Amino acid sequence: MSTSAVKLWELYEGLKNRFLFNNDINSIYVLLSLYDLEENISNIYPKYICSKNIKTRVKKILKERENRNHIAQSIIYAIRDDINRIELCFYLEGYKYGYFNYKWVNALEKKALDTYNIENIYDKNYLFHFDIMGEGVNNIKTKLWNEIDFVENQKNNINDLVYTFADKVIKRKINNLDKHADKQLKVDFNDFNIKEESYLLTKKETNNIYHAIVNVMIKNLTKIYKEASWYALNDKVLKRYL
Repeated sequence: MSTSAVKLWELYEGLKNRFLFNNDINSIYVLLSLYDLEENISNIYPKYICSKNIKTRVKKILKERENRNHIAQSIIYAIRDDINRIELCFYLEGYKYGYFNYKWVNALEKKALDTYNIENIYDKNYLFHFDIMGEGVNNIKTKLWNEIDFVENQKNNINDLVYTFADKVIKRKINNLDKHADKQLKVDFNDFNIKEESYLLTKKETNNIYHAIVNVMIKNLTKIYKEASWYALNDKVLKRYL
């Protein structure tokens, strides 16, 4: 890797980390602009699926608590922006993995030429993004995702980033949920009194919720990474016919 390439990579990493850990919104705008300018990467559209799944998991953990819905909603309120940031970063990283994976880009292009004539490819906005046509295309997708699993088993990049992010950003918000919660008023008919509902969690509940959030993040972010890599493969092939 050349010196200029190393410096560019360091710039990318610095901007990503400032956005991810410091919530610096300007950094992600600069980063996306650089990717568009330097790497011709522009189709970054994550679906943001983690928050919904985290909320469902939290409600199951707190199934014995009457106010489980309010607690789950308060947790999402406290961490949604953080979760969305890491989803965007994982989508971007997965997209890069597929976009520059020329082995599978070339394999998919060959399959596209076997499936369509060149004129049809020029007219397409989507290739096999959402429609896996035939066993050959599905095999490419499966092998790409298996390759991602293999790399993760060797390097633990996904797990390491999730655990680091959760420890630095998510944990303190779960531990201090009562400070972040949007308090609800509760009528106590026994005392004929109206009071704020407490969202204080036991240590066991806090630990269970935190570890559940981490597990949901790992599962969902891995899926996001893989899907982004597949979309990038298809986009790269189509850009060869612009």
